[in-house]
Amino acid sequence: MQPGSGETHVFFPDSLGDDLIIDVSDTKGKPCGRVVAQVATMAEEPADKLRWWSIYREPEHELVGRIHLYVQYTTAADENNTKYGSVAETVAYDIVLEVAMKAQHIQQRNLVLQGSWKWLLTEFASYYGVSDAYTKLRYLSYIVDVATPTADWLNLVHELLLPVLMKSHGTATLSHQENRILGEVEEQIEQTLAMVFENYKCLDESLVSGLAEDFRPPTGLAASALEPAIKLYSLLHDVLSPEAQLRLCGYFQTAARKRSRRHMLETDEFVAGNSEGIKMDMVTFTTAYQKMKSLCHNIRNEIFTDIEIHNHHILPSFVDLPNLTAAIYSVELSNRLRSFLVACPPTGPSSPVADLVIATADFQKDLASWNICSIKAGVDAKELFHLYIVLWIEDKRRALLENCRLDKVKWSGVRTQHMTTPFVDEMYDLLKNTLTEYEVIICRWPEYIFVLENAIADIEKAVIDSLEKQYVDILAPLKDCIAPKKFGLKYVQKLAKRNSTCPYVVPEDLGILLNTMKRLLDVLRPRIESHLRSWSSCIPHGGNSAAIGERLSEVTVTLRAKFRNYMQAVVEKLSENVSVFAKPETTHPLFTS
Repeated sequence: MQPGSGETHVFFPDSLGDDLIIDVSDTKGKPCGRVVAQVATMAEEPADKLRWWSIYREPEHELVGRIHLYVQYTTAADENNTKYGSVAETVAYDIVLEVAMKAQHIQQRNLVLQGSWKWLLTEFASYYGVSDAYTKLRYLSYIVDVATPTADWLNLVHELLLPVLMKSHGTATLSHQENRILGEVEEQIEQTLAMVFENYKCLDESLVSGLAEDFRPPTGLAASALEPAIKLYSLLHDVLSPEAQLRLCGYFQTAARKRSRRHMLETDEFVAGNSEGIKMDMVTFTTAYQKMKSLCHNIRNEIFTDIEIHNHHILPSFVDLPNLTAAIYSVELSNRLRSFLVACPPTGPSSPVADLVIATADFQKDLASWNICSIKAGVDAKELFHLYIVLWIEDKRRALLENCRLDKVKWSGVRTQHMTTPFVDEMYDLLKNTLTEYEVIICRWPEYIFVLENAIADIEKAVIDSLEKQYVDILAPLKDCIAPKKFGLKYVQKLAKRNSTCPYVVPEDLGILLNTMKRLLDVLRPRIESHLRSWSSCIPHGGNSAAIGERLSEVTVTLRAKFRNYMQAVVEKLSENVSVFAKPETTHPLFTS
């Protein structure tokens, strides 16, 4: 109430021992103190309506001011017995009703009086003038004590409450006693409605309690109790008011949090204490990622079920159930995924990790396809896994570069059936396996093609460098032919000296090297390039698919140039033999490809 507003409030004290308590605040809403006005004081001098009352600040009981109130206290005998009934008659009715309830074993799921007891109560109320509103409210006071979140209970409460509320909102008014009972039952009804809405996926009419105690997966069917619960809520509240709408939406959000919390229990052990980098064996690691994958599927099913329930058109239009609950589920799932990845970091796109990546990306994709609004801090699969993917590719790059070090090459001096070094085949098998591993990632986020291509190009360059280092002694005689020629005095002297030496014989290992380079150009590298370019279809329309393979093309140009230079150097060496010996007798192995 604002000072000077002229607002009026009517109170119904039970006795002279009651107090009228008034909390006083300043213009900013800050509490100043409290007024306690005794009803007995007002009754002593009912003609003295305008009074000053002291304001005290508790708990010190410090006097902080006074307030001027106009208080009118009136009492009246209940002259209309036939309308309200006397206290003695309502007490008698209560006794008869209680006996009837016990006689017919009124309890959960057995709520309706029938037969002679129902007739007796009707006749008693009619004869002694107990109002219809009182009979319904008193009956409700018993019913709410055995409340269940079931359709039969909700329908009965609505049936009993509707005429009472229509009377209280109409020209007739309820007695003080009826208002008191109404306030009590409304509070208990509200608690039961909260139970219905906060457990709308756990309701089961086949159970006595109406509520399943065990946690069950959701179904697409709306519980039978949901529609009468909405009907009863609309009777008790003005559903056009923002407060009533916010309250109802809050119930469903609480339900989503409860179910989300229950799903999260399955993975709590992996994020307990939020310990970073838990050490675990492969079996435990696989189990952990499988449970996280199941969590994604379970949360996805919860949202899909809400869509199905929403499509039954039971809920008011302002309750957008899928968007309401998805905002809860997606944020909590995102937080759990983030904590899990910190506690159990993925070391690469292994099968369990790939399955979780797929499940997370599919969850996000499903929400978009269901027209769920964008959710702040919700699941963003790419954002969750981005740093890990970049780290995986870099770790793979470093590991394969390490394999190219000269002291790590296992196949020195060994040849394959193609007369090539097995080192190259082994390295390209590893590259091929790497591309296969990242298929899951690239199909969903093709932008990682370029990160992967850069790593592969670096590895291919390292393979070529390693080959040249393995055969450095074999290539040494060819360096003079490959180096740019400057026809100075020193070069002429060097050329004359070289021509006077023994004829050049092509070493067998040089044939192995050149065959290996030829196999790289014709067989091994085209497979990698083809695999990489096949991913161009994953790039959305308008993306830069033409740029795929540019880094690999640079390696191709370098490798072709080296191969051509070595071949030309060999030919030049052999031609020098002809110039020295008219009839060369040296032979050398043929090159195979």
